Amino acid sequence: MNAATPQRGTFAVEDAVELAVVERSGFVESRHIGSAVVISAEGEVLRELGDSHAPVLPRSTLKPFQALASLASGAQLNSVELVVATASHRGTVEQSKTVRRILGKARLGLSTLKCPPAWPDDLEARNELVLSGHGPMAVFMECSGKHAAMLQACVASGWDRDSYLDVDHPLQERVREVIQRMTGEHISSTAIDGCGLPVYAITLQGLAAGYARMRTTKHDSPWPLYRDAATLVDAVLEHPHLISGRDRPDAVLIEELGALAKVGAEGLLVAALEDGTTAAVKVLDGNGRAAAAIAVELLASVGAIDAPALARVRARLDLAVRGGGVPVGEIRVTAV
Repeated sequence: MNAATPQRGTFAVEDAVELAVVERSGFVESRHIGSAVVISAEGEVLRELGDSHAPVLPRSTLKPFQALASLASGAQLNSVELVVATASHRGTVEQSKTVRRILGKARLGLSTLKCPPAWPDDLEARNELVLSGHGPMAVFMECSGKHAAMLQACVASGWDRDSYLDVDHPLQERVREVIQRMTGEHISSTAIDGCGLPVYAITLQGLAAGYARMRTTKHDSPWPLYRDAATLVDAVLEHPHLISGRDRPDAVLIEELGALAKVGAEGLLVAALEDGTTAAVKVLDGNGRAAAAIAVELLASVGAIDAPALARVRARLDLAVRGGGVPVGEIRVTAV
């Protein structure tokens, strides 16, 4: 693999700005610092906070690109399956059945999944698993849909399925091609994600550009990759709750704003609106509780969404700080 010289890491504290605070009874008890950027569909920077040129590990915000790579490699996914392949899911009964169906299309069993075993995050599914006498299973891991789609793509392309996690596997080479084509950037570093797959460092600006390109592509594009991207966006808009779970931050942004939105671990979130205006956020301490609020406030600050839309999203995000079971403060965005 031809790779650029690895970077030492993401931006430093001195290159970040305060993005949000946690306020309890009028006392600021925590401060989230980080970087964020808002770009237009044409790539013009409309707002930048901190350093949006430094590489970040996008974590699960890479999933739309990874799903596109699976489609480009022969995976056959209907709209529900495509969203679950893009999801950081909760392991609900519906989501886990979808993962099984993706594998079943390639005549593969659950044992072929190489993501770590996990308990379902969904309480109903967890209780059902406990009552059935089973323990954690890979099918319930939040990235299992992505893994299942990759396995189906390996079968379709005649590639070895046992080594699909390897950075030099043909499918991972396809993933890198898709990321670089959609973001317009070269990958600066490679690491291993929590699910065992490679994760590739790009900048917040590149990440935003990739989402903007994906959100604005059309079904009649001359390029198959872009046509697949349009199909993926349609699927996400049709089934927003499958991208994570009902009332999760990215699902709220999809439902309320028609955005292509995805949360990633360690404080990442990207949201691209229909016109291509896109916000990308990285909270430096890795805590993502304020990321969606930061993104939506930034989109409003550049006129991409109006006050009623901002109010609807804020009302659905869990921004209250509670004491004794009642609200006594809030997570408040300070960078806008």
